[in-house]
Amino acid sequence: MTAEEKRLEEDRTRKAYWRRWGPYLAERQWGTVREDYSSYGTAWDYFPHDHARSRAYRWGEDGIAGISDNHQRLCFAIALWNGCDSILKERLFGLSGPEGNHGEDVKEYYFYLDNTPSHAYMKYLYKYPQKAFPYTQLVQENQRRGYRDPEFELVDTGIFDNNEYFDVFVEYAKASDEDILIQIAIVNQAAETKNLHILPTLWFRNTWSWEENSKKPILRKSQSNVIDAFHPTLGQRCLYCENAKTLLFTENETNYERLFGIKNNSPYVKDGINDCIVNNQIEAVNPEQIGTKAAADYELTIGAGSTQILRLRLTDNTELLEPFGTYFEVIFHQRKQEADEFYQRISPGNFSEDERNVQRQAFAGLLWTKQYYHYVVEDWLNGDPNQPPPERQYKRNQEWIHLYNDDIISMPDKWEFPWFAAWDLAFHTIPLATIDPDFAKRQLDRLTREWYMHPNGQIPAYEWHFSDVNPPVHAWGTWRVYQIEQEIYGRADTDFLERVFQKLLLNFTWWVNRKDNNDNNVFQGGFLGLDNIGIFDRSSELPTGGHIDQSDGTSWMGMYCLNMLAMALELAKNNPTYEDIASKFFEHFLYIADAMNHIGETNIHLWDDTDQFFYDVLHLPHGARHHLKVRSMVGLVPLFAVETLEPNTLERFPGFRKRFEWLINNRPNLQKNIACLEIPGIGSRRLLAIVNPDKLKSILQRMLDETEFLSPYGIRSVSKYHADHPYIFEIDGQPYRVDYEPAESTSGMFGGNSNWRGPVWFPMNYLIIESLQKLYRYLGDEFKVECPTGSGQFMNLTEVATELSHRLMRIFLKNGTNHRPVHGGNYLFQTDPHWRDLILFYEYFHGDNGAGLGANHQTGWTGLVASLIRNCNYQNCGL
Repeated sequence: MTAEEKRLEEDRTRKAYWRRWGPYLAERQWGTVREDYSSYGTAWDYFPHDHARSRAYRWGEDGIAGISDNHQRLCFAIALWNGCDSILKERLFGLSGPEGNHGEDVKEYYFYLDNTPSHAYMKYLYKYPQKAFPYTQLVQENQRRGYRDPEFELVDTGIFDNNEYFDVFVEYAKASDEDILIQIAIVNQAAETKNLHILPTLWFRNTWSWEENSKKPILRKSQSNVIDAFHPTLGQRCLYCENAKTLLFTENETNYERLFGIKNNSPYVKDGINDCIVNNQIEAVNPEQIGTKAAADYELTIGAGSTQILRLRLTDNTELLEPFGTYFEVIFHQRKQEADEFYQRISPGNFSEDERNVQRQAFAGLLWTKQYYHYVVEDWLNGDPNQPPPERQYKRNQEWIHLYNDDIISMPDKWEFPWFAAWDLAFHTIPLATIDPDFAKRQLDRLTREWYMHPNGQIPAYEWHFSDVNPPVHAWGTWRVYQIEQEIYGRADTDFLERVFQKLLLNFTWWVNRKDNNDNNVFQGGFLGLDNIGIFDRSSELPTGGHIDQSDGTSWMGMYCLNMLAMALELAKNNPTYEDIASKFFEHFLYIADAMNHIGETNIHLWDDTDQFFYDVLHLPHGARHHLKVRSMVGLVPLFAVETLEPNTLERFPGFRKRFEWLINNRPNLQKNIACLEIPGIGSRRLLAIVNPDKLKSILQRMLDETEFLSPYGIRSVSKYHADHPYIFEIDGQPYRVDYEPAESTSGMFGGNSNWRGPVWFPMNYLIIESLQKLYRYLGDEFKVECPTGSGQFMNLTEVATELSHRLMRIFLKNGTNHRPVHGGNYLFQTDPHWRDLILFYEYFHGDNGAGLGANHQTGWTGLVASLIRNCNYQNCGL
């Protein structure tokens, strides 16, 4: 057991609380639903970036390279000033949704270089320009551009030309669970000497302005270069600041005078340190050196190409005589070495140096993207006792008044998506389970708890609209996390499995009761997270009236059944009652699979015999039905509903076997159009799948065609066929269409910030790969398909899965010219030695060239590349 695993064991057994402190600050709290008290739900306008330096947040805090305790009482982050900027750089800048030509978008360069699950070692890099940050230019140019233009990025302004920037490396190493060593290394990459103010900042989240009878904490200078922190529930801490020029104190309270023209209660407000440094207003900070926000001001002169290092220490030990002795360096060296040992233990295969670099940064991104998330919907709707009641005309999420979030949660991205998303989170847990199964399990468990899950059984989608419908992948995530922990760590946590399974029964029932409108086992789930993949916004009323029978919605439910079946059989090993539940999900799956291929007596099915592909079916009010013949990921989702039964399963569970055989013998019509239940496959396994071998070959012929779905970098979300053959559906003379769009969306649907009409998305590709591997278990080496279609090269399904894995990995790995496709045409990332080994894990990827698109730090589900690299290099981590 490595030192890091020992720390995790100590945390699990409550011998030490290694996870109490971590990278839990958001990277954007402004512009979020939680901070929106507007009349009409205009979150971006109500709390813009310009307010953030001056206005106290209600529900959380943000910062650069920051940390906090697990209830975000005390926070630490860095602030910077290059002498040119109009404001301190205290938080990352980006465009609001209405400002960006493709929706919200961060306009900074920062990188998660390393992290361990206990956060005993963490490393972060921020690239800070030396010229004035081009805030106005970024806003104006992106507003000028349209949907068909690319985003205007920070590097496009030329601000990094001639290496005129600082590399700011922030590292943390824990000497104990309450003793955190901090080292900040600033590298001047320019060819001449430059000056820089760097202000490591300590502050308390403001609770006293909102909560009645909340005792106000306090920061004060206790001795030279030491900030004492006193909090009524956290206790006492000290921040030791080696060789600080001076300590500055103010209050983490709103500057009402600047924002609203109202007199402040105190001259010391949230932006006091900003005004002191940038505007030389010495009176803006408290001369008594006391407050709730404080910073150590280091004014540095750094030579060309030189590095200066700052050292700080945040600890519960208030009587350290030598906080920065040799022990400091020893701990840093030791924690780095232990991080290397831990990741070598996790991935001991024959990795290339480049693969290890990509994987390590993917894991780091997943861990850095943890965030303290606080949102009590009832309090938010009603307002706080110490504040005027909100006057809301639009009461967002009012049907979720039970929701009470106060947890550390894995976020899709802490800037563009600093709020949890149910289906994203399920994918996060797969690579997280490899390095920290306890945290992965806690994530899945939380979303099914009564303070998250709606009393009706719905799982909250995301804060902009908790009632939206995400694909039901929570059961899949639960089952896979259980399996991964068992495979890697040898622990079978059936308590976790059973606890989540019981809550998923409620969620499954919600789906059946709410989304099967005609009680025919065909589902109308809504947009299902695939945003603009169809010709209509599937989360809204259709312009035609009527409804859509969804190929993907129905397939997701088939997958859900099989996930629940697999878990029930695992639980039946210790409790025979679960055999009956397994039988129920088996039966339900048969009806869904039958409905996918044959619905009643109509000749319009989800499966189209002519095209040999699955499509959605539009039901018009007057009874007409039409296939919506978009060749998209919607038609590939049926592949996900697959499971194999091992031969000893039927022998081990006689109750389940009896029901299984009864259904086969007495419901032969249910087998007519689905995968074979009776004929054993390789190893005498049985196959449960929506797609039988004949349909599978037809689907794979399209999916593996490079003129259709198969990109050099994975499976496209829409077939390239639609580049020359757009799908058009006319309603009263108005055309609705889908074209193949390999990059950013040219449609305003969903704000223009998402595109499922051609790019490669990691989560869907990952499920395709898993499905092919499961199908291989049944079909074996004899079942081969042409890959790529038309190449004359035939592969079995596990070889196809490996090929797809390598294509996805190819996005991030250096190619023959030492370029990474993910970085597209960005010359700095492709050629500069200070940039080329830094990885950004984007939301989705160009369908033809693999360039990263959308949110550039959505390591959440794109972090699945870490699992792909491991699976392709280490044989004992099978599915």
